[in-house]
Amino acid sequence: MEKFKLTNFFTIKGISAASGLLYTQMVLFVISDSSSFLYQYDMDKKLLLKFPLVKEARENIEKEHKLDLECITQHGNQLIMLGSGSTQKRNTMFTLDLGSDVLQIQDLTALYQKLKTVGSFTDDQLNIEGAIYAYQTMLLFQRGNSKNGKNGIFIIPNNQEDGIRFLPITLPTLDDVETTFTDAILVGDKIYFLACAENTESTYEDGEVLGTILGVMHAPTFEIIDIHLLSEHQKFEGITLYNETKNELEFLLCEDNDTETLETTIYKLNFLK
Repeated sequence: MEKFKLTNFFTIKGISAASGLLYTQMVLFVISDSSSFLYQYDMDKKLLLKFPLVKEARENIEKEHKLDLECITQHGNQLIMLGSGSTQKRNTMFTLDLGSDVLQIQDLTALYQKLKTVGSFTDDQLNIEGAIYAYQTMLLFQRGNSKNGKNGIFIIPNNQEDGIRFLPITLPTLDDVETTFTDAILVGDKIYFLACAENTESTYEDGEVLGTILGVMHAPTFEIIDIHLLSEHQKFEGITLYNETKNELEFLLCEDNDTETLETTIYKLNFLK
């Protein structure tokens, strides 16, 4: 019996290049790596709202100017969105209070420089693609798709004086190309992560997509305990928990199809525990 089932769930018109998503209370929040809006999709009413993150927010922003929002996570009533750090213009964190709609913006240049130092990365190697906040610690998932890049997890305690650590992670290969992190979430004591194989040596330029895997990691030790091939040709970039029962987890996934078409397909992944 297959342990998972992946199906086309629904399509949202008005969003392109989806890079992350977060589900809460029948609302699906979506970010795009080429847009400076936060999208809010009411799944019951099938209604899409756009929340500008900056003045004169735009969609389909040119690659050299985009914020490259790749991470969205939640801490209490706060939505946290992060740029990838792969260029100087991609070092911004946005925090939105879901109760008051108050938006805060923070420049992460100093933190990202510290991450490069800790991980021994050059300026063009840092590429943050997933974030988890739990137990007074932020986990940032580094996508090692640049030349000589390394997959891994930055472990950042609330009190940074306790020390930031970088834990290298070796991921499986597809067609002799190592998969690289594209997102991750925490459910119980397990981390569920997406990783894509893309035939490129750059954090900036896209390459031929060779497939995406779903991995399961034991959160306390970061040991990989399960791997499943989701697709041989799609690049899944976002994962969020939709529903949980005794025997099954239901995730929602989004795909970056590297086009400017304002349309995003949301997939449902049923996964047996």
